[in-house]
Amino acid sequence: MTSVVRTLSKPEITVAERRRERTEPKQGVKMDCKEAADEVDKTVAVMEKRKPSQSQPGCRDDCTDVGAGCEDVVKKFQLSRVMLPDDANFMGNVHGGIILKMIEEAGSIIGTRHCNTQDGDRCLAALVRVEKTEFLSPVFIGEVVHVNAEITYTSKHSLEVQVKVIAENILTGAKKLANKAALWYVPCSLQNVDKIMEVPPIKYASAEKEEEGRKRYEAQKLGRMETKARVEEPMPLRPNLERHTVGFSQSSLIHLVGPSDCTVVDFVYGGVAMKLMDEVAGIVAFRHCGTNIVTASVDAINFHRKIRKGCVVTVTGRLTFVSNRSMEIEVLVDADSLVETQTGKYRAVSAFFTFISLDKENKPLNVPPLKIEGDDEQKRFEEGKSRYLQNKARRLVEKERQQ
Repeated sequence: MTSVVRTLSKPEITVAERRRERTEPKQGVKMDCKEAADEVDKTVAVMEKRKPSQSQPGCRDDCTDVGAGCEDVVKKFQLSRVMLPDDANFMGNVHGGIILKMIEEAGSIIGTRHCNTQDGDRCLAALVRVEKTEFLSPVFIGEVVHVNAEITYTSKHSLEVQVKVIAENILTGAKKLANKAALWYVPCSLQNVDKIMEVPPIKYASAEKEEEGRKRYEAQKLGRMETKARVEEPMPLRPNLERHTVGFSQSSLIHLVGPSDCTVVDFVYGGVAMKLMDEVAGIVAFRHCGTNIVTASVDAINFHRKIRKGCVVTVTGRLTFVSNRSMEIEVLVDADSLVETQTGKYRAVSAFFTFISLDKENKPLNVPPLKIEGDDEQKRFEEGKSRYLQNKARRLVEKERQQ
C-alpha cells in the first residue's frame, strides 16, 4: 500500500506582518514601546545595509547577491565540479587539459560579466593569453575542484584574471592548492566580433597594486609580440622510427570545430583549444618515456587569431628539451576554414607544456634523454634549456621568499 503524505505550504508572510510580529509582544514576553521601536529600527537598518546601492558599479535591479557588494560579485567568481573517470588518465590522475578548461571557463564568465556592467554594445570576453601556469598538486577522480577567479587589473581594452584552483577531498575534508594561473582577455562586441570594446576600470586596494598590475600588463604585451614573430613558420612532419628522437614522439591531432566547442558568436572557447593542446602534449610525452605522465606546468599560451566554427584545427606537438625528470613540448595549433577557403591555414595558438614521468606511487621517474638530430633541433634544445634554467631559478627565489 502506498502512503501519501500531504504537505501544507506555509502562507507567505508580508513585510507588514513581519514587522507586527517583531513589535507585538509574544505570550510570556514583556516589551515596552521603546523596545519595540528599537527592534524595528534594527531590522530596517540590516535590510538597508544588505540592499545593493545603485551607485555601485555592476548593480542591477534584479541583483540576488544579498549581503555582498555588487562590486565584489563582479570582480570574483567560483566554479566547482567533481572530477569523474572521463576526466582522468588510466592511473586516476585528472588531465591537465580538464583543469585548464575549467580555469578558462571561470575567467570567461567573470570577464564577460564585468565588461557588460557598462552601457554600449553587449560583449564577450575573448582569451588572448595565459601566463605560465604551474600544476602544484595532482588532482584525482572523486575530488571536487574549486576554481576561484578574480579580476586583478584592467587596461583600456583588456583585463587580467587571476585564478586559484583548490582540490577538495570531500571524504576527509582535506584541501590542497592544485593550480595558479593568470589569464588576459579582451572584450569583443557581439554585433561586430572584430570590434574591441573598452573595459570598465576596477578599484585597486592601493596604488602599489595598480602599478604591479600595469607592469604585468606591459610584460604580457611584449611577450605576445615576441611569440607571434617567432612561431609563424609551420611545423614540418618528421617521422622517425628510432626511439627517443623528436620525430618518433611528434604527434598531431585533427579536430573539426563544432557548435559545442564555440561561444555564442561561433568562436572556439580558449579552454577547448587548451584541452586539445594538453592531450597532444600528453601523447608526445607518453611516446617518449612510455610511463604514466602528468602536466607539470604550461608556459605562456598565446592566442594569435580566433578560430571559427567549421574550421579544421591541426594540433601538433614535438619535444624541444628533456632534463633528467621533465620534458618540454612545443604545441602549435593551426586552423583552416572549410567555408572561407580564401583565408587559408593560419597559426592560431602556441605554447610550451612541461610534463613529468611518474611511477605507480605517483613519484617522479627519470626521463630518457632526447636524441638530437640536426641544427634546428639543437637550437630548440638550447632555447628550451634556457627556459628550464630560468624557471628553476625563479622557483628557488619564490621558495626562499616564502621561507
